Amino acid sequence: MIFAKSRRWPSSRQDEFLSGLEAYINRIRSEKTLDRERVIRALDSLGRRIAAGEFDKRIASLAAGEKAERYKAMAARSLSRAYVEDRIRRELSAPEEENGPVRTEWQPLGTLFHIAAGNMDGLPALSAAEGLVTGNFNILKLPQADDGLTVEILSALCDEEPDIGDFVAVFDTPSSDTAAMLKMAALADGIVFWGGEEAERAVRTMAPPGVKLIEWGHRLGFAYVSGNWREDGFREELEGLAEHIAVTGQLLCSSAQVVYLNTASMEEAEDFAAYFLPLLEKASARHPASDMGEAAVRSIRARVGRLEAAVRRAEKDPDSGGVSDRVRLDGAGCSVTVCRDSLPELSPLYGSVLVKRLPERQLLPVLRRSAGKLQTAGLVCPLCDRERLTELLIRAGLNRVTRAAHMSDVFPGEAHDGEYPLRRYVRAVNVERIRPSDGRV
Repeated sequence: MIFAKSRRWPSSRQDEFLSGLEAYINRIRSEKTLDRERVIRALDSLGRRIAAGEFDKRIASLAAGEKAERYKAMAARSLSRAYVEDRIRRELSAPEEENGPVRTEWQPLGTLFHIAAGNMDGLPALSAAEGLVTGNFNILKLPQADDGLTVEILSALCDEEPDIGDFVAVFDTPSSDTAAMLKMAALADGIVFWGGEEAERAVRTMAPPGVKLIEWGHRLGFAYVSGNWREDGFREELEGLAEHIAVTGQLLCSSAQVVYLNTASMEEAEDFAAYFLPLLEKASARHPASDMGEAAVRSIRARVGRLEAAVRRAEKDPDSGGVSDRVRLDGAGCSVTVCRDSLPELSPLYGSVLVKRLPERQLLPVLRRSAGKLQTAGLVCPLCDRERLTELLIRAGLNRVTRAAHMSDVFPGEAHDGEYPLRRYVRAVNVERIRPSDGRV
């Protein structure tokens, strides 16, 4: 499906739309600008409609139960007037006004090409909202799993403010259609994309010279546990960590993939895994797979994990003295794997977490090598150690340090991957002031 000029069109007309899109964008940008106040009013109204349940049926096709409620809450908050205006104040504070000969102002980049990710339902619509608030024309390439949610939301947004329809073009183009992707990229002043190194290489290949690349993720999150985790005071924090792992499915950049322990002892790491597994089982039972597809993925990953563990047992690392480099403990709908190495990595996801040793003195030397790939650390430690360990994690390259249960929470005014998104979607423009007293024509 295509959504352009405030209407839905069949995907079969993609080539026709792309061939005329440059002329259309040039005309719109020459003749019109988006009024920010009207955009904010439309976003706020749309957020209230989402919260009221108007889109529940469509959201249910992508997510069920608690996951659907979380999306609704996130969308309502992200689109609310208070949230958007606070972001504008923080991220687009007015450049200093001088009384001198030059004034400075923020202007949109021009045209943004959003290559949306599929790891968070409805994310393309929120990405488009950022582009609209900053006054840009927005081309969206939808992820395969979107299933029409973004188009329905943007269509409703255009009903709230018709001018928005002139600044949005949405395509459900598959990533394999490189010819269409190249045409979209050729129209862009900035390409917004989510992904890792492979995605970045692909975007760099298609981006024309001079186009700004605005990359988000993939990043890694982890928990860091320091202190006597067997004490009663730690249990609530670790239960919160288990809940976070089960709720997110570890699909977000802020999700915990690894639980690091402030120890050099492999025996302690194995003891922690045995202690943590029942907590993770209980959390997983409270948050089962929301649909058959997710359940199938979990089952396949669990089976692959058991096979990999069996292979490792059969082919023990000769440098480890005949000891397996990974010990996997399987639970109901989840697993905990103790690893001998300390490198950050992606877990098998869906409740399959890795446990590794990382003594405090080794924290910065180990993590700094991956600083550009790290995002959130969920810190579990005594209060007296929290400030010191927080500072150390920040120096090692982390952009967010939270309590373990709050790793994927959205906080007012927070940056994203260490940067303010709206600031990346605009450019600073300098204009010379001409006064009547200058005596110039």
